[in-house]
Amino acid sequence: MLEQVMRLVREVAAREVMPRFLHVGKSRKDDGTLFTEADLACQQALQGGLPAILPHPVLGEEMEREEQDALWEANRDGLWVVDPIDGTTNFVNGLPYFAISVGLMVAGKSELGVIYNPVSDEMFYARRGLGAWLNGHRLPLKTINNCIGDAIASVEVKYLRSGKLAARIGSVAPCGSQRNMGSSTLDWCFLAAGRYDLYLHGGQRLWDYAAGAVIAEEAGARLASLNTDDYWSDVIWKRSVVAAITPELFSQWHHWVRANQ
Repeated sequence: MLEQVMRLVREVAAREVMPRFLHVGKSRKDDGTLFTEADLACQQALQGGLPAILPHPVLGEEMEREEQDALWEANRDGLWVVDPIDGTTNFVNGLPYFAISVGLMVAGKSELGVIYNPVSDEMFYARRGLGAWLNGHRLPLKTINNCIGDAIASVEVKYLRSGKLAARIGSVAPCGSQRNMGSSTLDWCFLAAGRYDLYLHGGQRLWDYAAGAVIAEEAGARLASLNTDDYWSDVIWKRSVVAAITPELFSQWHHWVRANQ
């Protein structure tokens, strides 16, 4: 099944997404976020292809909220969750950091994740209990240094509710350096690969974490949220992230974030 999903995602990227890269106009949804013809075409193609692999409905970012709510409530036994282009702002501005994301969720928890950057041809994927991979290479890609002072953190402060935490992240964070490149799904993958050591995000939508969280977990990452240490029990539609690629780094990062909220 995992191979079939990867093949479908690669085909949809080649047919619907990359021909429109640098050649598509943008629009804004009611909430102010960007979307394009490529987002809609990609989502439609995945809606057609994924149920043929495993017969569950598809919840996509570009659906109306009422439809998303109904799909989530009615399909606890299995639901595909799709972000057709995560990093649409990057996509429309020619920045090669965006991805197609497909997750399979059962009983509120991700069981399978596939995330593909078609520009770099990097396919990240995992199935719960079977490890995480990038183009056939087991993740993480390197031995991790557990010194938090040397760590690279992916940090998105925009949605942090605590002004104190946002201010201290910018001034006295314990990590070596910080990055934010505009695609939550790829941030998860870079954490899983060991390209990032730490992760902090103030609030992600379901499609931002449905695939990425299981890829990170299967690579050995530890996860919590700003609200609870049980990441998978937190709110569905806007879930924060506190994560690290090793248990040792997580203990240090988690303690610092909690102390500075």
